[in-house]
Amino acid sequence: QVQLVESGGGLVQSGGSLRLSCVGSGSIFSIYTMGWYRQAPGKQRELVAQMSSGGRTNYAESVKGRFTISRDNAKNTVVLHMNSLKPADADVYYCNACPPLASWGQGTQITVSS
Repeated sequence: QVQLVESGGGLVQSGGSLRLSCVGSGSIFSIYTMGWYRQAPGKQRELVAQMSSGGRTNYAESVKGRFTISRDNAKNTVVLHMNSLKPADADVYYCNACPPLASWGQGTQITVSS
């Protein structure tokens, strides 16, 4: 069973930056498009960034130009670089395949102070 572990969240001031990391077990990383999702309490989980196995990326309009996704298939790692953070970015962030295939991890919390 594939397990995903996210890390790197925390408290940051508006305009600041964070780097999220996701490490997974199994072969999911090398085969599938991987993505970062976020979810606020009471809201649906949304996909904010994705990268195909070949390196093609796609971003939600709300984060385009500020977030960058990268992956290292050899290390089963997906990274999300987040710049110019806004209070609206404050959510729990998760990684998974696109569409989701593995069980969701615990996620990592982002808090942005204004």
